[in-house]
Amino acid sequence: MDMLEDLESLQFEYEMEEEDRNWLYLQGRFRGLMIKGCAHATFFCKLLCKLRQSLHEKQTPTDLVTGSLDDIPDDDDLKVGIIGGGHLGKQLARVLLQLVPIPAERLRISTRRPETLDELQKLGVQCFYHNSCLVGWANVIFLCCLPSQLLNICSEIQTSLGKACIMYSFVSAVPIPRLKLLLKHTNILRPQYQCFEGFATSWGANKEVIAALQDPMILQATCPFNPAGGIILNIKWLEGVFYAALNICTEKAVPHLLALQLLNELFLSVHSEDCQEEGASCPQFQLQDFVSKVYAENLSRKRSFPWFELTAVQLRETPFSKHLLSNTALRDHLMHLYCDSFGISLTKEQQPVVFTGSPSQ
Repeated sequence: MDMLEDLESLQFEYEMEEEDRNWLYLQGRFRGLMIKGCAHATFFCKLLCKLRQSLHEKQTPTDLVTGSLDDIPDDDDLKVGIIGGGHLGKQLARVLLQLVPIPAERLRISTRRPETLDELQKLGVQCFYHNSCLVGWANVIFLCCLPSQLLNICSEIQTSLGKACIMYSFVSAVPIPRLKLLLKHTNILRPQYQCFEGFATSWGANKEVIAALQDPMILQATCPFNPAGGIILNIKWLEGVFYAALNICTEKAVPHLLALQLLNELFLSVHSEDCQEEGASCPQFQLQDFVSKVYAENLSRKRSFPWFELTAVQLRETPFSKHLLSNTALRDHLMHLYCDSFGISLTKEQQPVVFTGSPSQ
């Protein structure tokens, strides 16, 4: 409970000049971007953790599988790195630790001032200043640095980047083609947010980010396809998430039929109220949803999916683009999956307005 909530004289905007109040929406926009960014990164990491666990179970003899994340070998557990220990980096670390949850020993932060992260270090998070070392260790790296720092960081880490390492960039001022050039890397995810005026959705100004993401109304406002709060996520990010999952399967040499099965289990496991009994009417992913018809016809049953450049996926139309935009049932399942991953059940009456636009990169 915020003790200052009803004390008007102690609020941020008290005694502001009337002409300056027009800019207060920027404060809400900043907070909305912070909450949405942390929410989508959390959802992405949750999916990767489940996928890696499923891959381990499928590739391990049945009598050895325990189904417990604690028993998965070190190499199969998701390792997350954050470059940048500023406000975003710290908030993201706290959210990932609590809401994924990522074990403290599987999360590391590289920052020029590790001494400012004493709270996280007490929780068991390794904090240091060695970007290339972090990149060589992690499966996913979140770039939470300033645009002015990016050039030096990229030059430091590009030779340490493995092909499978996913670079997830929060550096909004630097577009994907520039990131690809600086990193000499194509396994990059960059969520793009477009802001609109005229929305009054509260982003929980008096709540910590973790508490905000446990509020059903705020959480639903962060849902992909939802423009609530005046901020919309480019749907190409969601395409990138799917192809990133396929790349993880390809890295493990998983046959494409098994990869499709895993995607169906991962993304279509939560059903809406409109689904028929046992999900008989639910969508199912097919090979041609992700590759061209010609490629699908020539792919043998034992072959894996090809390696996809995530940079290209987010910049061009893919076989999955039309499928994602036109398939209402698929979008419904993804919205229910998103909310369920945060512990919220979405009823038919609560479904957010769907935004099907695709803002340009």
